[in-house]
Amino acid sequence: MENIVKAGIFGVCVGDALGVPVEFKSRETLKKSPLTTMRAFGTHRQPIGTWSDDSSLMLCLADSLCKQYDLEDIALKFLQWYNAEIWTPHGSVFDIGIATSQAIHRISKGTSPTLCGGTSEIDNGNGSLMRILPLLFYIKDFPIEKRFDAVKEVSSITHGHIRSVLACFIYLEFALEILNKKGKCEAYKAMQKTVREFLDNNPICSQDEMDKFHRILELKVGEYDLAPLYTLQEEEISSSGYVLSSLEASLWCFLNTESYAEAVLKAVNLGEDTDTTGAITGGIAGIYYGIENIPEEWVELLARKEDIELLCEKLNKKLMKLKL
Repeated sequence: MENIVKAGIFGVCVGDALGVPVEFKSRETLKKSPLTTMRAFGTHRQPIGTWSDDSSLMLCLADSLCKQYDLEDIALKFLQWYNAEIWTPHGSVFDIGIATSQAIHRISKGTSPTLCGGTSEIDNGNGSLMRILPLLFYIKDFPIEKRFDAVKEVSSITHGHIRSVLACFIYLEFALEILNKKGKCEAYKAMQKTVREFLDNNPICSQDEMDKFHRILELKVGEYDLAPLYTLQEEEISSSGYVLSSLEASLWCFLNTESYAEAVLKAVNLGEDTDTTGAITGGIAGIYYGIENIPEEWVELLARKEDIELLCEKLNKKLMKLKL
């Protein structure tokens, strides 16, 4: 278990860095010239191995958790990143989502962290899902109600709508099953059962909101049973920046591949929000396959690799003491 934190965090950063040069490219374009390894420049004109705001905010969360669970400190670190003081790959911010930008503005004005994230339906971009992974290592031994509460609080710093919260919760519940050494299908079925039971027993959202997740949780809609997510065809999977699409795409890529590299390349080559789909897929693939399965040449190319390694060691020392 000693490298599991490193596997998850590097999994996110590598998947993110793979996607940065081709962000916003269409699926059709990438089919003609698929990404097969790290590239330089491209969309954002960044050097090879550059990660985006996805990893920056994820690293801010991890950095804060190295001390304690403190929402004010997490929010402050997001603000410090935005002001280019911490956790940028090269000293400046080159990409940020609208909802996250608005939330960070509220942080700067002194708004309570859990009230900074937007709560309307249009505020359901993937900006909290992309950064949520380090929270797994903090909540892994909590009862499910406490796990949900922590996910809700941390998501709500930038994304407060229940759909974004639920997406983060489902993602971490699946990652927890993987952390507990279950196989892919076993972990997925266990997550579905756990989340369905939790939603049935805790009135945290409307039935309509629950039904939005029917493809992931295999909820019955009307008279029809739906096909499992992993059996869907590529054209049925969206890779936009909408949180539900990002979660579905990432789970679909992970469940339909057999290695870390295959999973993140499949994610990035879906096109559109490539860095985020790569990052979200990379987090669970990293934990499942292990750090040794992430191509070493990709890890070596990462911006601030040594700083990320030190952060992983600190987080591991702080949060992985308890036996799973």
